[in-house]
Amino acid sequence: MAKLGPAHYSPYPVAVYEGVLNPPQGKALLFDKVVDKETAMREAAKAMLTRENPTIFVGPLVLYAWNEDAEKKAKLVKEMAEVLNARIIPMYDYRPKYPKVDPEVEINPNHPNLTIWQNNIKACIFIGVHDHYASVALKIIRCETDCFTISLDTPSGHEDAMITIRSTDVEDLEKFIEIAKEVKKELGLA
Repeated sequence: MAKLGPAHYSPYPVAVYEGVLNPPQGKALLFDKVVDKETAMREAAKAMLTRENPTIFVGPLVLYAWNEDAEKKAKLVKEMAEVLNARIIPMYDYRPKYPKVDPEVEINPNHPNLTIWQNNIKACIFIGVHDHYASVALKIIRCETDCFTISLDTPSGHEDAMITIRSTDVEDLEKFIEIAKEVKKELGLA
């Protein structure tokens, strides 16, 4: 079962080694249970509204206006952050700069695990982050922090996130914002 960390002080065992697999299309994963998207959205909203320093890490698939959906999602992320009282930290460029990084020209890419440690982030959402990068980052975060991680907008999902909702489209994000508003009222935070 994927447990809220710190699970271990090494990247193993990852959730898949513990038998946690990604949810089927149209479903979500809540820890190690396959659930409907609405159930996962409600729990994600609760985590973001009740834990310290909620943060949304936004990757290039949403940050850059490379298609109409990305533009719509970017606007919805801003609205989501307002509803959840969350910070937004852009992860616009995490490509490795091999063989040499010129520190006078390049900026240091965002490393969410370091950001989480340094800012005491207890709940976060990954959205628009490329799967290969999110996969590694979520494993590190799960193994070495107690941050409640939520993965949205990914084609296959991430078994190392506490909540993963597959293939989140514009309509799903709009629904999540509405659910977050409801949860906020239920918690007496609105």
